[in-house]
Amino acid sequence: MAGPSIQAGHIYGGVHVHSAEAAPVVPHQLPGPVPHFAGRRAELEAFQAAGSVIVLSGAGGTGKTALARQWAHQRAGAFEHGQLFLSLNGFGPGPPLHPAEALRSFLRALGVPPDGLPVSLADLAALYRSRTAGRSILVVLDDAYSAAQARVLLPAGATGTAVITSRSRLSALIADGATIIELTPLNTDDSVALLTSALGRTRVEREQKHAARLADLCAGLPLALSVAAARLSTRPKLTIAGVVAALADETERLIRLATPDEEVSVRGSFELSYQALETPAAVLYRRLAQHPGPDFGLGPVAALTADAVRLVDVLLEVNLLEEIAEGRFRYHQLVRLHALQKADEAGDDVVLAIAEWYLAAASAADTVVTPYRRRLGYEFRTVPAAVPVFDDRGAALVWLDHERTNLAAAGQAALDRRWAALAWQLSDVVWPLQLYRKSVDRRDFDQRGLAAARMWGDPRAEARMLKQLGRTSSTLGEHDEAERLLTEAVMLFRRAGEVEEGTEAEGLLALAYRDAGRLQAASDLLRRVLAESRARGRDRDIGLTLINLGDLSSRLGRPAEAIEFLREAGGRLERSAAADPYNPVRVKAGLARAYLAAGDLPAADRAAAEALDGMRRLGTPVGEAEAMELAGVIATRRGDVTLGRSHLRQALAIFEAHGSPRAAALREGLADRDDGTVPEAGGHTPELTGNQD
Repeated sequence: MAGPSIQAGHIYGGVHVHSAEAAPVVPHQLPGPVPHFAGRRAELEAFQAAGSVIVLSGAGGTGKTALARQWAHQRAGAFEHGQLFLSLNGFGPGPPLHPAEALRSFLRALGVPPDGLPVSLADLAALYRSRTAGRSILVVLDDAYSAAQARVLLPAGATGTAVITSRSRLSALIADGATIIELTPLNTDDSVALLTSALGRTRVEREQKHAARLADLCAGLPLALSVAAARLSTRPKLTIAGVVAALADETERLIRLATPDEEVSVRGSFELSYQALETPAAVLYRRLAQHPGPDFGLGPVAALTADAVRLVDVLLEVNLLEEIAEGRFRYHQLVRLHALQKADEAGDDVVLAIAEWYLAAASAADTVVTPYRRRLGYEFRTVPAAVPVFDDRGAALVWLDHERTNLAAAGQAALDRRWAALAWQLSDVVWPLQLYRKSVDRRDFDQRGLAAARMWGDPRAEARMLKQLGRTSSTLGEHDEAERLLTEAVMLFRRAGEVEEGTEAEGLLALAYRDAGRLQAASDLLRRVLAESRARGRDRDIGLTLINLGDLSSRLGRPAEAIEFLREAGGRLERSAAADPYNPVRVKAGLARAYLAAGDLPAADRAAAEALDGMRRLGTPVGEAEAMELAGVIATRRGDVTLGRSHLRQALAIFEAHGSPRAAALREGLADRDDGTVPEAGGHTPELTGNQD
């Protein structure tokens, strides 16, 4: 008598034929482990702490299926009633597998004959629950499209376990007790280990550096590494260096990361995820990839769409975008290349909207930190949305510091497109970082700003960048270059009729003389600048010049004169301390130096402590280090050598952490003293002057 037959299109492992009365069988559908597997130690440990439903979520090509199969084989013996495995085709070619068809496949594998299968989805699900209840069974659901598709396939009872892989997070399954494990790219060591597994240790060790570079070009994506390894495996004469050279061109990288028959393709894997997106999310996906910097918050997204929060959630859900910190996002390197290849004709409009958003946000921060600063106007061509509001100076500075890389990248993108005014503004707007953080990349901003100003043709903008770049050069010890740039700045300001800014540039030129050791020339020029400032009656300009004259008088051995200058500066600058709290603290540092020169160590110690406390409250690390260095010298002069050296070491650590040129001199001074003494304070009253402070 002929028995019943079944359709085997979705079954892995043996085919089981049973009569209607047959008892449930033990299926063994789990495919073999992947031949080359590396890393994932943290994820495998996370399995042990997970419950009975585990979701492996990650972008296409991150190795979700490989990890699921690896763990399943390690644990297969723990499931006495077998393993079920099914691809749900969530993001494959063709439509996702219908839950009813998946249930029929599993029920047949569990011994239910075809003529015993119910018709409705509800009845199929009920029978599946009955067949899995109380059984120790492992169910692996590969490439799930949605939580609803996977939910009906979860085994019933506490003794079964389900492992689900998906490009979506399937966060709705959390209500079913799911643990979601996010897969990120492999690190370099694990990437090289995967290549070693596929190619053999000898071949990889022979080209260790190129293997690490190949791992970098594949961005830790197991699929990309496997494709590259497959090419090398089939061509034993091909070197890893040759593959690296072939992948170096970003425009060709995704094309080359495919097997010759295109059966396995990194680009194709991303394409499946992209094609599943709703239209607004697809538009954002390809446009947001043109963001100039490496990562971003929601602000630049809001510059591109009014539905920023929801659409970012959509891209996160399908792992086409990564959330690297709360509210902070980025593309995987290869995903970004795919998105860029999808870019449309709106490219320049997209970059313009993003760059102008950064300018609007940075301008808001700049206004809070330095409200007194003179600015050149800018006419926006877009309407930036969701521009941040800063409650205080500290929050504004933190934002500027956090976004400095994006501000630089946006400025460079604007310069590359010859949007000269925008590129200049994006350099000028970071001035608060130069003032409070003494940023190590200040020269890059200044040089880009100077190039933009010259492209723009605005002499005021050019003179400002010459002034800033000249001061930066002086700080770095490039005295001839500093004098050349600052002299040119003075001439341009005068030619443009900007008399006050020309005077400020002369003040900076005087500091360049000071830094070059020409103290008397610096003093003479500063006295002339002071006279011009007094004639205009601007308290703040007078106060700033008096600070620098006080510093010079201390250096020239005229401490009484220095103290007089600095006390007047303090009185004038206290009137504007609410808008400019930085320069009154500079006065304290200057007074500490002047009292030290006068031999009044208690007064010097008090002033240095006030300066140190002020710089800390302002969040100015380099200013804090300068005050700490001064406090160290004063402590030593008072006979407390241990405290003095402690202060100097702390100052050195801060200088080194922030790339300050002062670090080298202080380090050398400390190293040269083996007798318990400390070097003289080699700095000066914190370095900047002019109305932009």
